[in-house]
Amino acid sequence: MRGGRLAAGTGGLALTSVLVFAPTAAAAPAAPGDRPVAAPTPSKKPEKPAKPKPECNKPAGQPASAITVEPWAQRRLDFEQAWPITRGKGVTVAVVDSGVDTGHPQLKSKVAADFDATKTVADDCLGHGTQVAGIIAASDLRSQDVPFVGVAPQATLLNAKWSSGESTNDSTLLPKAISWAAGKGAKVINVSADAPDTPALREAVKKAQKSDALIVASAGNVTENQRGEESASYPASYKGVLSVAAVDEAGTIANFSNLKTRVDVSAPGQNVVSTLGDGYVGGLQGTSFGAPYASGVAALVRARHPKLTYQQVINRILITAEGGNGQGSGHGMISPLQAVSALIDPNAKPGAAGDRPMGGAVPIAKPEPVDHRTRDMGLAVAGGGLALAMLVAFGGAIIPLGRKRGWKPGRAAVPNDEPRND
Repeated sequence: MRGGRLAAGTGGLALTSVLVFAPTAAAAPAAPGDRPVAAPTPSKKPEKPAKPKPECNKPAGQPASAITVEPWAQRRLDFEQAWPITRGKGVTVAVVDSGVDTGHPQLKSKVAADFDATKTVADDCLGHGTQVAGIIAASDLRSQDVPFVGVAPQATLLNAKWSSGESTNDSTLLPKAISWAAGKGAKVINVSADAPDTPALREAVKKAQKSDALIVASAGNVTENQRGEESASYPASYKGVLSVAAVDEAGTIANFSNLKTRVDVSAPGQNVVSTLGDGYVGGLQGTSFGAPYASGVAALVRARHPKLTYQQVINRILITAEGGNGQGSGHGMISPLQAVSALIDPNAKPGAAGDRPMGGAVPIAKPEPVDHRTRDMGLAVAGGGLALAMLVAFGGAIIPLGRKRGWKPGRAAVPNDEPRND
């Protein structure tokens, strides 16, 4: 049974970097002798030999100049509309993944704490975690001609590493990383992974939820011939976890996105751009990259509405989603601005996926449409009535005077202002 795998789609990573462990030194042979020799009493405890540090061949990205247009996911979600209200300041988001490369210009000073369940090195030797972190919280460097930016650029990150490769057979590592993140106060926990259902994972998710952490998970990836089969992805299928599917640039569910697991919302997950090494990478695909877009939105909501519980935040995201577009899309595409700013009863609950009921949302009354034809007719009648009234008043004053003079023109004396010569 596998311990879990990162939920990147086929062709999404195309990385060859591996974690290489340096060989340990062989033990020295015992010295020959005909009797045992007592070791001298040390004056102090001998220092333990340092363990060899694993080598980490970090993948390299392309320069920012390789991004020639604004990434389509940013244009589609338009999360900058929510930034005048909040950019995620004060919210901590845990990246439970393969690590985070804090040397990236857009991720410097973002990570508040590190945890390495693999006991190797906290750095990201695969690149997947750095890609996820960039989507969530990459700083805004557009003034330096960097078109890419994260959803919640003022959020703080936690680096909770549980994997050194695309998969692992140790099913205990992911639960450890989730539990650590919850214990460090993460308000949002992103898990872009597909793992088996185990008691340890269930317990870790429940523990995090008891501490009011909102877990966002990728719905999982499948091959084309698996799309019609019943399958579940964990932790995405657990109750109270925000499960995210992937859509392409046309807004349709990507052909690798799991249709048979529980799906709450969808987000961009095909041909995605993000951070890698100290540069950037494009063409990413997988539900792995839809989840961090939803995590970024959750961070914005939690920053704007800090008194809401994790479940109320999830409800708000579902209620304001754009509406499902078929099987596997849940309530539809996430809507950052609406999730942050819509007037919604905190206790509102979403209806069935795809129904689009607002279920407790406070409606905002729109102005009645103006009927220009009726308005113009009314103005014409009013204007005509006023003109007629003025005509009657004029006639009532002039006609009697005319009759009195026999309809002869009247004359008026012109005053002479010249001085008199007496």
